[in-house]
Amino acid sequence: MIKDRIKEIGFIDEAINSDIDILAEINRMKKEKNAVILGHYYIESDLQDIADFVGDSLALAQEAAKTDADIIVFLGVHFMAETAKILSPNKKVLLPDLNAGCSLADSAPTDKFADFVNAHPDHLVISYVNTTAEIKALTDIICTSSNAVQIVESLPKEQKIIFGPDKNLGNYIESVTGRKMLIWDGACHVHQQFDVNEIVRLKKEHPKAKVLAHPECNATVLVLADYIGATSGILKFSNIDDCDEFIVATESGILHQMKKLSPDKTFIPAPPEKINDISCACNDCIYMKMNTVKKLYNTLKYELPAIELSDDLQKSAYASIKRMLDISEELGL
Repeated sequence: MIKDRIKEIGFIDEAINSDIDILAEINRMKKEKNAVILGHYYIESDLQDIADFVGDSLALAQEAAKTDADIIVFLGVHFMAETAKILSPNKKVLLPDLNAGCSLADSAPTDKFADFVNAHPDHLVISYVNTTAEIKALTDIICTSSNAVQIVESLPKEQKIIFGPDKNLGNYIESVTGRKMLIWDGACHVHQQFDVNEIVRLKKEHPKAKVLAHPECNATVLVLADYIGATSGILKFSNIDDCDEFIVATESGILHQMKKLSPDKTFIPAPPEKINDISCACNDCIYMKMNTVKKLYNTLKYELPAIELSDDLQKSAYASIKRMLDISEELGL
């Protein structure tokens, strides 16, 4: 019955008795079942505070792999839970809502990306970690937003490269390295929507503020940035930099960790574009926000929904991640 309902709506929607202390029960079940809870920077702040580890997707999967946990609960999106399963094939990996996808990962359908790769057999394929397991299996080297530039620069200059799926990250890599790549036309709905004019307006209102931007943003936004980096890099920079006011052009969930690390500093979320003169909430990831405390409780209680990958797919996807890890170790990253 529960499995049938998951197939229908993607998560367990069972009501929770109002007499139950949900947080206490989550902690009890976590210990009883030897589970570890991973929380991405972009989930709601109450869930970040529940998680055992908070961070970027690959770093979280690596942390979980180091533990002796039997169960991994990933409070994030689908491709992140897949990555955790790839790195921990013998652990049970749970995702509270199977509908928690990713606009960037979805922008690279497996069949179309495979056709693109097959049409350029002399090109090496580098894919951003924000991809499905199937795309990772079609990839030679996975990269993250923090090591993408170094990965590309480590390759011979004559090496032809396909980069996917994020066009903005690909364009940023080209601008830094001077390398020309065949770039897949994909993007993240959050980072694609930041409004340059609104950021300029904020800069005028806060002339001392520094702009921090993720490389998934459009080039026009990156031009305004004082610092460009992965979410973890943005967090670190905001903590160690002398500036006490920042305009942040990435998903707003990161502001919770920024404020925890630097409570005396001011963090201003960069606005998304206005539609019909109304500012939407596009700087919030709709998929990340599908994670809730109730879903976490039910997921731990029933140990569902679980991520299932075939052995062949896990091995093929792992090969591209392993190559990235090997290159990173060689480069001392």
